[in-house]
Amino acid sequence: MFFCFYSLRNPSVSEIHFDTNTYNTMKKELEQLVGDKANSWLQGNFDEQTKRRVRELMEQDPAELTEAFYKNLEFGTGGLRGIMGVGTNRMNTYTVGMATQGLANYIRLQFPDEKISVAVAHDSRKNSPEFARTVAEIFAANGFTVYLFDGLRPTPELSFTVREKGCKSGVMVTASHNPKEYNGYKAYWDDGGQVTAPHDTDIIEEVNKITSPDMVRWSGGTGKIVLLGEEMDRTYLDKLHTLMLSPEAVQAHKNLKIVYTPLHGTGYKLVPQFLKEVGFDNVILVPQQATPDGDFPSVASPNPEEKSALQLAIDLASREGADLVMATDPDADRVGIAIRDDRGEFVLVNGNQTASLLTYYCLRRWSELGRLTGTQYIVKTIVTSELLARIARAYGVEYFDVLTGFKHIATVIREQEVLGKTFICGGEESYGFLVGSYVRDKDAVVSCAMVAEMAAWVRTQGTTLYGLLKEIYREYGFFKESLLSLTMKGKEGAEEIQQMMAAFRATPPTALCGSPVVQVLDYEAQVATNLVTGAQTPIDLPRSNVLQFVTEDSTIVSARPSGTEPKIKFYFGVREELPSVEQFHTVEAALDAKIEALKQELNLIK
Repeated sequence: MFFCFYSLRNPSVSEIHFDTNTYNTMKKELEQLVGDKANSWLQGNFDEQTKRRVRELMEQDPAELTEAFYKNLEFGTGGLRGIMGVGTNRMNTYTVGMATQGLANYIRLQFPDEKISVAVAHDSRKNSPEFARTVAEIFAANGFTVYLFDGLRPTPELSFTVREKGCKSGVMVTASHNPKEYNGYKAYWDDGGQVTAPHDTDIIEEVNKITSPDMVRWSGGTGKIVLLGEEMDRTYLDKLHTLMLSPEAVQAHKNLKIVYTPLHGTGYKLVPQFLKEVGFDNVILVPQQATPDGDFPSVASPNPEEKSALQLAIDLASREGADLVMATDPDADRVGIAIRDDRGEFVLVNGNQTASLLTYYCLRRWSELGRLTGTQYIVKTIVTSELLARIARAYGVEYFDVLTGFKHIATVIREQEVLGKTFICGGEESYGFLVGSYVRDKDAVVSCAMVAEMAAWVRTQGTTLYGLLKEIYREYGFFKESLLSLTMKGKEGAEEIQQMMAAFRATPPTALCGSPVVQVLDYEAQVATNLVTGAQTPIDLPRSNVLQFVTEDSTIVSARPSGTEPKIKFYFGVREELPSVEQFHTVEAALDAKIEALKQELNLIK
């Protein structure tokens, strides 16, 4: 399981061999560790159902027993996430409780003489209501006032509530778009954004101090839990109304036919409600996916990045003659869309394209409305299309690049807010977008409304969303991006991912598709190296395990392990000029071919 490890994808990684004695010693040590931890669950203060399941694993499934106990489920910089089940490496009441006690201890350390309130919400996943209640009861037992939603709610509403209620922290029980076996929670700080440095690592330190469920305050917070319901929904939606930019266009095209699916998640209520409030009268829900269900029975994965997740919606839209398809993930913070192309067929729009369309639309409307004063800005992540930066520069709007993860966008909003600057919008390639600063995380509720409004607005301009996208490429350059995710599960997979990153650091490519690599950016070392001059410059961003290779022809390839899934991700960005919209398909085909050649050249696909 852990010996003779090597990468099959990168020939520069050397095979590592252990002799038989070393292997047997390591195997025995691992078996002893797993056995000791499993036995501690049989002897400790765990419920009988949990103990029975541990015994079943010990007797019937030693491989799963190892996966469940070989390490502790890590409270990472964004919170907690893992497969549900018994064991120290699984999401269950005990691991959730221990993590929450550590978080509570840290909150108390940061606000020792203040009354503390926190907000808690959950999505539609299995065990989410129970986990949310556990989190709320532990916070209450620690003396905090807890605002707990009376049912499932979108992640952005939790972020909004933290600020609206003056909370010191918040917890959203969700595993976002992960497979149904997963659950987790995101931890938020008092600005409504997910925790960042130094709080993230300091919270991890406090969580690691909780070594037993016996250290958790499970009860004793009578009267400290306050339920939130529709009144908070109303407050949240009222704020979102103020962000809309073209009400007259919506009024003119209020019959725009929209097919929407919440993918069995939390968007089922607020997204259709807000679309209707904004003015759209013809919103059709996909019936098979309109009911919250943690089994996600109609999709292989509840991820709007994947074509299969939108297929039922696209089929319905084709039958209904709809104009637009939108899908949100289980916690309704990300949105995927499909639009009609110039032949009338539905095509998927990726996260970079959606972010580019929305950024262009927001900046153009702000300009037309006379709102741009030189104090506005947008934010994108380092693996998101450079097209957003091009658009911002054209409108004289400042832009910021941040590390992957919307919490870094929230950090910029917090820092710029005290300087009197106004956040217009920001996005990331993984289908997350935010308009306005009422929320400090990606928000599919407002994003869906803004996409629909944009679709109405382009009609007033005599074009379509597809036509607008082509015009943007003609004006600013045809930027094409692609993502390749390689899944490597378990302990063995995690080791392989680290070896791949080490190999790329040790031997970076010198050329990509014939164009010399002129710059290597290592965000873990926080250094950018110019390969032409040899000069090195510091990267003024937090340390992160990310590598980027930039070529002479502006191709960008990025590599990073996922922080929430057992994957290593490779991002490809290429560009060419688009002389005319008539050449769109020809240039697109050339860019797609270039991306495939990059994957082959880096030995990432067979």
